[in-house]
Amino acid sequence: MIYKRIFGIVLDSIGTGEAHDAADFSDLGADTLGHIGAYFNGNLKLPNLQKLGLSNQRATPILGVPKVQQPLGYFGNMQEVSVGKDSMDGHWEMMQLPVKTKLSFFPNGFPADLLAKIAEFSGRKIIGNRPESGTKIIAELGEQQMKTGDLIIYTSGDSVLQIAAHEDIISVKELYRISEYARSLVNGPEYTVGRIIARPYVGADKDHFTRTANRHDFTLKPTGKTTLDYLQENGVTTIGIGKINDIFSSQGIDEGYHNESNMDGMDHLDHVMQQDFTGFCFTNLVDFDAMYGHRRNIKGDGEALMAFDQRLGRVLDQMHADDLLMITADHGNDPSYQGTDHTRELVPLLVYSPSMQAPTSLQTRSTFSDFGATIADNFQVQTNDCGTSFLNQLH
Repeated sequence: MIYKRIFGIVLDSIGTGEAHDAADFSDLGADTLGHIGAYFNGNLKLPNLQKLGLSNQRATPILGVPKVQQPLGYFGNMQEVSVGKDSMDGHWEMMQLPVKTKLSFFPNGFPADLLAKIAEFSGRKIIGNRPESGTKIIAELGEQQMKTGDLIIYTSGDSVLQIAAHEDIISVKELYRISEYARSLVNGPEYTVGRIIARPYVGADKDHFTRTANRHDFTLKPTGKTTLDYLQENGVTTIGIGKINDIFSSQGIDEGYHNESNMDGMDHLDHVMQQDFTGFCFTNLVDFDAMYGHRRNIKGDGEALMAFDQRLGRVLDQMHADDLLMITADHGNDPSYQGTDHTRELVPLLVYSPSMQAPTSLQTRSTFSDFGATIADNFQVQTNDCGTSFLNQLH
């Protein structure tokens, strides 16, 4: 069957167990969904995800989310082949552009020459400069930043350079301008960084600092064509919701929506579903990652999943017979795991249309690129040889 509209939803960081190469990333034992289920001890209620088959591809079902005898949708997992486990790596690979060259990362902080250029351009001193949790370093240095107007710069285990500043001290517009300049410094060849992240925050003191929805990711431009580019070139409508625009530097996207939260993102999705178009709508819901995973807030992560599941019911009710829904994730971020970084995990793959007759397993796909290959196949668009379409398995 050919579908008129495809809706892809990325539950940012909701992995489903250690990937085959987890040991290479020191992530053995990571299992975002499994550990959230264990924490809630049977009280993690995800009825819509459950009936789509969320636990069916797992050796051990998620506690509180048992396997179902006849899922409404096709179910499986996907294994990442990109060399990193950042959001950019995961999303690019989904769109048939796996990241094969390691990007620059800075476990000991950024080099002095790079920081000196940012300081000179901004006219501001730089503090921090180490791998750290964003909430922790803002709590530690935020009051100093308010007094001095300095820039808080920090990183993580991924290829990211994050710049934090209080919105009352450095306007969002200025922070973006500084971040754009930083982006221009790390596009290679000496330093090639995946994302520059502007991290505005508000609050009167360290006990009340809150990072705002004005976060903006200045991502390395795709190093080749993605599924989105191929679709757009062939007249297929492409819509990005959430940080999709940032991750792809707006390339290959006809229409974009900025999310204030997961629920705001679902509101945007509801809006798009009311439109008559032929194409692909790609949604990222980042709260699981930014608000809970990195903060190792397992309770909040589970509650956010249950809130999403409720909204998913509305999505299912709105779908037409020629619509296709594909739910996945871009990496893991086990909120019970050591540290505060992403975790190398398999990601779930749930595929549903009201027209499906007897869905079965899609097994574990060998690359996230199968996701994009299937979308391109549906719209009869020639892309590249990355990934294998599973369109002909959907009945």
